[in-house]
Amino acid sequence: MMEVYFDNSATTRCTKGVVDLMQQVLLEDYGNPSSLHMRGVVAEKYIKTATEQIAKILKVAEKEIYFTSGGTESNNLAIIGTAFANQRAGKHLITTSIEHASVYNPMIFLEEQGFEVTYLPVDGSGMISLEALAEAVREDTILVSLMHVNNEIGTIEPIEEAAKLIHEKNPKTLIHVDAIQSFGKLRIYPKRMGIDLLSVSAHKIHGPKGIGFLYVKDKTKIKPLIHGGGQQKNMRSGTENVAGIAGLGAAATELYEDFDAKIERLYELREYLVKGMCALEGTTVNGATGSQAAPHIVSVSFDKIRAEVLLHALEERGVYVSTGSACSSNHPAISGTLKAIGVKEELLDATVRFSLSVDSTKEEADYVLAQLAELLPMLRRFRRH
Repeated sequence: MMEVYFDNSATTRCTKGVVDLMQQVLLEDYGNPSSLHMRGVVAEKYIKTATEQIAKILKVAEKEIYFTSGGTESNNLAIIGTAFANQRAGKHLITTSIEHASVYNPMIFLEEQGFEVTYLPVDGSGMISLEALAEAVREDTILVSLMHVNNEIGTIEPIEEAAKLIHEKNPKTLIHVDAIQSFGKLRIYPKRMGIDLLSVSAHKIHGPKGIGFLYVKDKTKIKPLIHGGGQQKNMRSGTENVAGIAGLGAAATELYEDFDAKIERLYELREYLVKGMCALEGTTVNGATGSQAAPHIVSVSFDKIRAEVLLHALEERGVYVSTGSACSSNHPAISGTLKAIGVKEELLDATVRFSLSVDSTKEEADYVLAQLAELLPMLRRFRRH
């Protein structure tokens, strides 16, 4: 039986290069980067190297990179930190109706603190309306937070166009982008795209869990959420996760090598999988198509089949997929994203996410399609009415 891991939007396997480097840090170069002796100096060099690697990929200054515990902390720091730092200029925030919980819940928290949040709707493919966005921006709008690639359906939001419209309406409005599903899948240049803050997580790009970073454009007003020893220029106190940071830098560097060829092949594999899914009876592929879709995510609704039942049936055949976001809970809930794009009520609990990586193969896709072709008629036959 073949094993196929098509849940790479939940997490990815670390590369051997990443693991080897982290092992070197953990076993040999284990000093505290704040220490003044040579072990501390060596540890600090790992942080500097990773910072240089990330800054080079994004074409930003090294001083604009801050390491965090992952995507959730990066999003919280970006949203809550900038809201509190800029509230004298206004208390209005804008986001969308399909954001990840690590954006949505900080917005709810800020509403409880007296901020006002506008939640923009999306169309049937998950795309925001640029006109509606421009209309929503006000004189007191201090922050707009937009997801670059939706983690459930893979739709790519028009970030650069959105940023231009926002800054035309209010040049002082800050723009935060959740790039947790897009970094490593798309070319991202914050300065060219008009982005002030950008969140990234390592374990989505074949790096370790528990580490991420936040890009903060120089001179952006932001308050720290964690106070302590003043590490990272007082922005994020706490002894740095040196092994994780080194692994993040290595993973990013590896992924962006020969990047265009990797992504072209990934798009070809996605289209192959989508074509195969559409050939199966009673299937609907959700989200955008073509270049408006990310190269690694395929959301499919299966008529008259519960997603959780299909998930475990596939698991028994060595195929690992997801029923949606893996970050909210171990217990599946109805997706707000699927509701927002207008998925039929009877399909809300019948949707599975297949997410690829640059290591995924056509043979794996063929195996998954073959298993679905066998399982779908059987599961529908035994479905309770």
